[in-house]
Amino acid sequence: MSDMEALVRKSMEGTKAEVLVPNDGEKYEQAIQRWSEHCIQRAKCVIKVSCADDITSALSFIRTQKIPFVVRGGGHSTSSSSSITDGIVIDLSLMRRVTVFPDSKTIRAEGGTLWVDVDEEAAKYDLATVGGTVNHTGVGGLTLGGGYGFLTGKYGLTIDNLLEVDIVLASGEQVTASATLNSDLFWAVRGAGHNFGVVTSFTFQAFDQPRPVFAGPLIFPLAKLPQVVDFVNTFHEINDGNQAILWGVSCPPPAHVPVLLTQLFHNGTVDEAKALFAPLFALDPIANMTASIPYKTVNSLLNPTAGFDGRKQFGGGAFKLPLSIDLVQSLVDKLFAFINARKGMEESLLLFETVPYREVVKVKNDAMAFSNRGEYYNLAIMMKWHDEGMDAEVRNFVRDLAKGAGLAEGAVRKDGEEVKDGVDGVGIYGNYANSDVPASEIYGNNAKKLQELKQKYDPDNLFDRGTRLVSKPVVVMN
Repeated sequence: MSDMEALVRKSMEGTKAEVLVPNDGEKYEQAIQRWSEHCIQRAKCVIKVSCADDITSALSFIRTQKIPFVVRGGGHSTSSSSSITDGIVIDLSLMRRVTVFPDSKTIRAEGGTLWVDVDEEAAKYDLATVGGTVNHTGVGGLTLGGGYGFLTGKYGLTIDNLLEVDIVLASGEQVTASATLNSDLFWAVRGAGHNFGVVTSFTFQAFDQPRPVFAGPLIFPLAKLPQVVDFVNTFHEINDGNQAILWGVSCPPPAHVPVLLTQLFHNGTVDEAKALFAPLFALDPIANMTASIPYKTVNSLLNPTAGFDGRKQFGGGAFKLPLSIDLVQSLVDKLFAFINARKGMEESLLLFETVPYREVVKVKNDAMAFSNRGEYYNLAIMMKWHDEGMDAEVRNFVRDLAKGAGLAEGAVRKDGEEVKDGVDGVGIYGNYANSDVPASEIYGNNAKKLQELKQKYDPDNLFDRGTRLVSKPVVVMN
């Protein structure tokens, strides 16, 4: 038994936590698995906590021994923020209880919860809240970074519907943060929560969702790109917040040939949806998998494009409507030129997330740490590959693809014009950004206040992963 293993096990005596080390075989191997294979790192120790007291004990040991650590919620990050080789993982995956309070229409989800847990439990009461677009992502990661989902057009971001959190601070203290309790901490958590502690529970506002929704993919040949762009350019005017359309290009299995993908959503009837999306149905799609389905199923529709195999890298920027076909075509051409010249990259995806933002921009960018509010939409670049030797060039390509089209991190583009931070927000979604992006680009004018709050709640920078608010070396135990 190594010195660290012995110390960790001793420090966690009397708790409910499970301590795993490399010699623990399959249980350890499962504990270090991540959504992206390039984020799998062989931690010296994994502490699978089951309650806030376990986390307090773990943080006490980490502070005393000055050991680097990370927190794992859903393990869905592509920046390795939930993985480590020279330290400890605090693993929240045992904390997945969801409690629905139908009288107040609120939902309490523990820190390790996945969105599938929330969607399915809420559906038992004909309720829903704003989640993501893939249901095997962690509630914690998505929420602390903002949270766009299919219900955003009607109810805003996930953090706009966050009522309170229970959080373990760097000191080990367990506190509640809300609009009335530790309100400055609540301000910081909504957008930069990973810098301030370990959230053990989230309480969300929920909404009535008794009816099914219309959703699913329409797939077109690439030749239909101009017509689809034409339709999307009208979308801002024709939607009422109950619709969304995600669209982009990839080479999905089994054929692995380039296609134009669209994912439709309408919170209403089939007839209403087919009338609104009529121009797309008239384009004679090569595949139509749309249907009337329960809302709890919606966030599973994109799961096949976001499986757990392979190495992955997220990146992106933002776009405004109307889009020119020349700009879109230039992005598509660059993507396919890159992936066609390399093996095993066919499932890479360029996705224009056209989710209505009217409710999002009703909240000011200084209302909370999250700063990506503006009259624009998110562009997601998701690269997938298998060769470890390609890691660096893929990372560089993601950055170059955005910059080459004027969609650099922190920029918004419309009709050839680049717009920087201001009334429009920062123009980059923090959950899609790499961890080395400066805090000023993610948080804009909120960065200074966040740095001040960091000194109040985590003066020693114990939580130093993800987008860093301060730079301070961590002493590693020998």
